[in-house]
Amino acid sequence: MNYLHFSSRIFMPSCISSQPKTIWTSSNSENESKVVKLLQSQKGHCTKVSRSVNMENLQNGYLFPEIFMREYLHTQKYPNARVIRLGIGNTTEPIPDIITSAMAEHANALSTVEGYRGYGAEQGHMALRMAIAEKLYHNMGILGDEIFVSDGAQCDISRLQMLLGSNVTVAVQDPSFPAYIDSSVIAGRAGNFQEETGKYKNIVYLNCSPENNFFPNLSTASRADLIFFCSPNNPTGNAASWHQLKQLVEFAKANGSIIVYDSSYAAYISDGSPRSIYEIPGAREVAIEISSFSKFAGFTGVRLGWTVVPEELLYADGFPVIKDYNRIVCTCFNGASNIAQAGGLACLSEDGYQAITSVIDYYKENAKIIVDTFRSLGLKVYGGKNAPYIWVNFPGLSSWDVFNEILEKTHIVTIPGKGFGPAGEEYIRVGAFGHRESILEASARLKNLV
Repeated sequence: MNYLHFSSRIFMPSCISSQPKTIWTSSNSENESKVVKLLQSQKGHCTKVSRSVNMENLQNGYLFPEIFMREYLHTQKYPNARVIRLGIGNTTEPIPDIITSAMAEHANALSTVEGYRGYGAEQGHMALRMAIAEKLYHNMGILGDEIFVSDGAQCDISRLQMLLGSNVTVAVQDPSFPAYIDSSVIAGRAGNFQEETGKYKNIVYLNCSPENNFFPNLSTASRADLIFFCSPNNPTGNAASWHQLKQLVEFAKANGSIIVYDSSYAAYISDGSPRSIYEIPGAREVAIEISSFSKFAGFTGVRLGWTVVPEELLYADGFPVIKDYNRIVCTCFNGASNIAQAGGLACLSEDGYQAITSVIDYYKENAKIIVDTFRSLGLKVYGGKNAPYIWVNFPGLSSWDVFNEILEKTHIVTIPGKGFGPAGEEYIRVGAFGHRESILEASARLKNLV
């Protein structure tokens, strides 16, 4: 298709239209087909560079820009409505002063001869790498040298995709965070999209539903080279148990697979479930772990994360994966912001960690309010205990229809479950990030709707 789709706009390229135009759309099908016909009727200069077939294989727009688009159109329709955003997982509470003060001090020092610093190590400051190892991986055998500090977990997902060839096979939880699948499509690993199933041909979808306690039946699962696994899970909010993760590690060992374990929400775990895959014996030989300060410390805008690549993780020929990942990082990344890393180090101090734990507890109380609200309406609700996400079931209903109905009648933004995979149909994801008065107001609106 000869157009570029960003959020709620379709931009007509100058090679097709003599005057660039912007067209706002309300759907990804009817309106876009009209625009395509319009574009095809125009003439202009185009380069001779073909579009990537992998990019063409992506389905519609990325989920979250689509949500932004629909929210924007809703605010145009109801300009006086107070929209409550419980969809995109964006933190709302201020970062504790002990952490911002550390970042401010580092920023101010840059204006002095003594305090100025330019490029740092691409892998991150060793003080922060050691602090992550000691605070978050205590007694798990993780070394500072095995930790790569980054600008966030989502960026690291794509760097890991770059690490491996296009012939690598991929498995994902269904439902799961869309970036695992979309980055696999861009890397050329997904195969053709099958409209009848809503799945890509070459991706292994590991069904995770209430019927199997949100953990796949590995005894019937197909082998894949790369297994993306998120716990606590986004979107279901479920945290895998120690015994479940032991099964996963054993499955990976038996099949010669590599697990990419996303622990971005580990700080929200309340019931003693593992916070890291490395709590499981043998995981160092089969798993990479990615994580983030975003939901942990409110760094969604600051941008800071990390990836752990153990030295024992080897390719089929015995070559250490960590050496290739180090090359990827050094080639594609100049290191996380020095100021952000100063904030990360402050987060892991005794007082800093206590301060961010208080903010996490605030969001967990928000989650409890939302869970109680939907349960009072007689709905089946999952998550909210070990994660800032609540997974609500609407049997027999389209998740996009439920999303639209809630937005139209209550001015509350949620996320349709189908955006996380076929198994997400009939569900919506509701986030617990918000000021308490907004959460209470949302609860009241939802009760009045039903």
